[in-house]
Amino acid sequence: MKQYQIVLASNNAHKTEEFRRYFRESGLPIEIITMREAGFDAEIAEDADTFEGNAYLKAKAVCDATGMCAIADDSGLEVDALGGAPGVYSARYCGRHGDDDANNQKLLQELADVPDEKRTARFVSAICAVRPDGEHITVRGTAEGRILREKRGAGTFGYDPLFYYEPLAKTFAELDGSAKNSISHRGNALALLLKNRDFFLK
Repeated sequence: MKQYQIVLASNNAHKTEEFRRYFRESGLPIEIITMREAGFDAEIAEDADTFEGNAYLKAKAVCDATGMCAIADDSGLEVDALGGAPGVYSARYCGRHGDDDANNQKLLQELADVPDEKRTARFVSAICAVRPDGEHITVRGTAEGRILREKRGAGTFGYDPLFYYEPLAKTFAELDGSAKNSISHRGNALALLLKNRDFFLK
């Protein structure tokens, strides 16, 4: 069977493993490689004001640079009591990009006076795939939860230790990879994406 390669517009090890695990479990003959593995390591401006817009910018830039089908995820946390913040600024909520501890600390500070029943939130993942012929598709997945007052669990990354998922009575950081993929925002988005399997197998 022919094997296909798709470039993930990320060098984030946690995100890469989530995508690789999901595609492995899908049974499709697709290998996910990072953009660095594809020979592209430039910075990509993420200046759109929506998750979908940023996902397209990243996937298009990597597709254009490598000549390969590229896939990108832009994801973040929307907290109802904060009017949807941090939203597209989730990775740099504290003012520095990718500082998970500082981002979580700022979130806790912002919600310090918010009662438990009003700490509702959702993770959002927009995933865009772009082919060299210019065709592209975008999907959105969400996961509803609540923000705790202290971190629980040592797994995964980002806001996962504070995001409590009621049906399993655990934070995302307390779930193993397969369990998280089955209910997470990114897992939901990937499930929608892979309904378009013919898009990738051309």
